[in-house]
Amino acid sequence: MQDISIFITNTIKNISISSILDIAVVAYLFYKGYMLIRGTRAEQLLKGIMFMVFLIPVSYLLNLEVVNFILNKTLTVGLISVVIIFQPEIRRVLEHIGRRAFDEVYNIEDQEERSIVINEIVTAVKNLSDSKTGALLVIEQATGLGEILGTGTILDAKISSNLLENIFVVNTPLHDGATIIRKDRIIASGCVLPLTNNDKIDKKLGTRHRAAIGLSEVSDSINIIVSEETGIISLAINGKLTRNYDAEKLRIILLHLLKNKEKKNVKSAGEKVKSWIKIKKIKE
Repeated sequence: MQDISIFITNTIKNISISSILDIAVVAYLFYKGYMLIRGTRAEQLLKGIMFMVFLIPVSYLLNLEVVNFILNKTLTVGLISVVIIFQPEIRRVLEHIGRRAFDEVYNIEDQEERSIVINEIVTAVKNLSDSKTGALLVIEQATGLGEILGTGTILDAKISSNLLENIFVVNTPLHDGATIIRKDRIIASGCVLPLTNNDKIDKKLGTRHRAAIGLSEVSDSINIIVSEETGIISLAINGKLTRNYDAEKLRIILLHLLKNKEKKNVKSAGEKVKSWIKIKKIKE
């Protein structure tokens, strides 16, 4: 008992401020990493790896040589496979860190000009919804979409509701793809987006919805979808899809999402959506 007391005393004496800071940083990084993969396939994989790591010393203590050998070899090969299999999740984490560290959002600084752009988008979306014309609009934020732009046709045109509606007219060259918006410009149309691998999504949702969710999983873009079957307006942000927006609700949430970021209170698009939904529920 005295030996344990001496060990604890010596350990406390040897602890420095840098050691405490070191432990705190590592704990924070582990926590943030887990929060980023929570609810994804990577979370289940992490649990499996932790279980295997726990079994290795157990098999060693019980002298289970074959089991210990298999676990060690499986874990070694498995860690290499993780990087390959879960490349999208790893990329998402790194992009999230990059957005936090270098926060440069393509928002319009002038409030009046921002309102005009949002009105043009909402007017186009409403008209497309009324006519049940399928559409997919992507509003670029901090994550650059250069690789996505390369899959479509560059327009670099001033945004207008008439142009947006004409782009999505059925059987026109650019209707079957996504239109990318940056600030007050339509940068490109007919762009191909990555499809989501989430198997929990409603099977009734088509390719547009899956593409919008897929892009929102790897970027912070705001993705607006109009269903060609029902005319329902949906939003895909941070891997989450919310549906049944009317013109007024869409205008309000876009105004909320596209506000200039304050340096002292930076929020992601996903966090803004959550806070906006909470405010609406309280008011209702």
